[in-house]
Amino acid sequence: MKELICPNCGKPFQVDDADYAKLLGQVKNDEFQAELNTRIEELHAQWESEHQVAELREAQKHQDAIQAKVLEISAKDATIMQLQGKLQSLERAKQAELDLALSEQKSQFSQRLSDQELKLAELRNRQESLLTEAHLREQGLRSDYENRLKVAQEQIDYYKDMKIRMSTKMVGESLEQHCASQFNQLLRPLIPNAYFEKDNEVSEGSKGDFIFRDYANGEEYVSIMFEMKNEMEDTAKKHKNEDFFAKLDADRKKKNCEFAVLVSMLEPDSELYNGGIVDVSYKYDKMYVIRPQFFIPLISLLMQTSKKSIGYKHQLAVERSKNVDVTNFENKLDAAKTGFNKNVDLAHKQYEAAIKAIDDAISDLQTVKEQLGKSGNHLRLANNQLQALTIRKLVYGNPTMKELFEQAAQAADPDSAEPDTENEETLDQAANG
Repeated sequence: MKELICPNCGKPFQVDDADYAKLLGQVKNDEFQAELNTRIEELHAQWESEHQVAELREAQKHQDAIQAKVLEISAKDATIMQLQGKLQSLERAKQAELDLALSEQKSQFSQRLSDQELKLAELRNRQESLLTEAHLREQGLRSDYENRLKVAQEQIDYYKDMKIRMSTKMVGESLEQHCASQFNQLLRPLIPNAYFEKDNEVSEGSKGDFIFRDYANGEEYVSIMFEMKNEMEDTAKKHKNEDFFAKLDADRKKKNCEFAVLVSMLEPDSELYNGGIVDVSYKYDKMYVIRPQFFIPLISLLMQTSKKSIGYKHQLAVERSKNVDVTNFENKLDAAKTGFNKNVDLAHKQYEAAIKAIDDAISDLQTVKEQLGKSGNHLRLANNQLQALTIRKLVYGNPTMKELFEQAAQAADPDSAEPDTENEETLDQAANG
């Protein structure tokens, strides 16, 4: 509860926090004065009502006191006169005190009202200042926007005029220069040893625009053939990106490049080509179509992908080497079998000839003996070759098969120590299962 002083009667009265807050809030707006006057009138009327009730109560009490003192009036007239005089004096003093207090309260209230009006005036002035400042700022922003818009329009008009005056060849060269500048500014510091140059070598009547190659440990791991295509807006015949796919693919193959990339400003309204990197490998192997803003990202993507493939290529080479070792082993084994079978066939034929000679003519026995001797000699040679055919000789110079036989020997006898690669008996047992 807040205590206020009535400006009319000077009596204090209380208002709750809500009414007090409303009074303060009303001071801060344009309708404060009217609402304040209304509130003052209401409070004054309330005070008047309470004052009248109090006076009626006082009068009633006074009347009761008079009636109570009727019997004493005759005996105490002098005293009553004195008391009445004193009472009048007290009333005049009280009235004077009340008038003084009321005057002070009026003065304080007027001062407060003046202070509130002054604050309200300050708030109005501040609001007007803020509005003026906002208006000036809005005008400044609008002026700045109009100036920027004018400059941008002038630049658009300038480039449109420049593009109109440019030949088709100049339009294409401007896109090439843009891509070259992007590469030299963004990628060249990161890959200083990479090759990125214009394709000036005409092969079978055609050439691309740029060739990019990069190397890792002296080995080329990525290569890209670039073609840049642009055209003037007022060109009568509008080209499509697909018109240049076949030539780009042919240039890629002629220059031994792995990838082909068409950097194109053609078909400017195409959602497909405006959406990002377009893979057209379903038509031409390892070919992409991009807008100029994807020139650097696509090179980086292809570089990262190609670097990962280097390890796979090395693994493939190792596997191919192993296959060659196995093939050589099989060739050696086939050659040994062929030599053995040839000697056996010769011995068999000579043996049959000897038997026939014995049957045909005993007189030729000496000849038969010689033939048998030769047959025996060939058999001996065949047997010697067979005996001399060892695993050690077969796997000589063939590390892959040597390792396989050692693993087989180890698998045949897991409890044995590391297999002796020089022990022919061990290897023969492993070879025989």
